Amino acid sequence: MKKLSVLLATLVMCSLPALTQDRGRGDGNRGFGGGHIPPHGPPPAAAHAPQRAAPENHGGPENRHFSDATGHPEAPHVHSDGRWIGHDSGRNDPRFHVEHPWEHGHFNGGFGRDHVFHLGGGNRERFWFNGFYFSVAPYDYPYVGDWFWDSDNIVIYEDPDHPGWYLAYNARTGTYVHVTYLGNQ
Repeated sequence: MKKLSVLLATLVMCSLPALTQDRGRGDGNRGFGGGHIPPHGPPPAAAHAPQRAAPENHGGPENRHFSDATGHPEAPHVHSDGRWIGHDSGRNDPRFHVEHPWEHGHFNGGFGRDHVFHLGGGNRERFWFNGFYFSVAPYDYPYVGDWFWDSDNIVIYEDPDHPGWYLAYNARTGTYVHVTYLGNQ
C-alpha cells in the first residue's frame, strides 16, 4: 500500500508541470479556441449584408460586439460548428478596400487546417512564418493584443469578400483577423 501511495504521489508531481504549462504567458483564450481549427474559411457574406461606414478615427476600434456567448472573446472568432462570427460586412465594406489588391503577390504557402504555421516573430504591423510576411489590417489591431508573435499557431484562409485580404486564424485564442500578404524572403 505504501509503494502504491508513493507511486501515485510521484505521478501527480510529474504531471503538475504539464498542467501549469504556459500559464505565465497570460493565456488569453478564456476557455475559447484551445487548438480548434476550422475545416474551411467563411462563406461569402450574403448580398444583403448590412454595410457599415468606416469609423471617423481611422484605425480605432469599431463599436461592434462579438462576444455572443459566455466565455467567447470580444473579437472576431470561429465557433466549433464552423460559424465565423464577425465576418458579415460584405464585399463593399470600405474598411477593407484595397486600391491595389495583392500588390506583393498571392500567398502560396497553403490554406486551411492542413497548413498550420508557427509564428516566427514580429508584431501586428509585420509578422512572419516560414519566410512569408504579413500585416494585420489596422481596423483589426484591437483583436491581436493577446497574440504571441513568436509562438502562436495560425492558419491562413482566403477571404471570400475582401479582395487583397486573407484571414489569419489563431488556433490558441480562436480569433481571426484580416491580414495582407507582404511577400516572402
